[in-house]
Amino acid sequence: MTAISHLDEKGKARMVDVTRKASTVRTAVVRGKVLMHPETVDMIESEGIAKGNVLGVAKIAGIMAAKRTSDLIPMCHPLELTGIDMQFTINRDRGEIAIEAKVSTVGRTGVEMEAMTAVSVAALTIYDMCKSADKWMILSDIKLMTKQGGKSGTLVRES
Repeated sequence: MTAISHLDEKGKARMVDVTRKASTVRTAVVRGKVLMHPETVDMIESEGIAKGNVLGVAKIAGIMAAKRTSDLIPMCHPLELTGIDMQFTINRDRGEIAIEAKVSTVGRTGVEMEAMTAVSVAALTIYDMCKSADKWMILSDIKLMTKQGGKSGTLVRES
């Protein structure tokens, strides 16, 4: 097991010093989903939700959230993100919208938290915009799928 790097020698919280780490290209892909009634999916696809274009707004919200991650998560380093791609896949039969964020940078620390934040806030945005149509939506399965760069190299989640 790896030592917890956000604790100092006295067990107190600290921000990790990455000064001596080499800058590398770093990418993380995170997926999650929102489960809802199939009729709610229909409303989203036909832009029948009163608050507007749900997936368009959720995409912008996810991108904005990734850029603000260090403002939300106390021990995250502020990063210069070089790319953020948000994708949505609709499965009406399952009443599901899958969300994927791919976040990239060239830096000394990874972008997993930025990708996680992007997916989480996009899911919350979908919930917020659709809650009047479907109060029982479920935000689900937010997880790291791949990570590239840095000391640990490439990691890929097994299906």
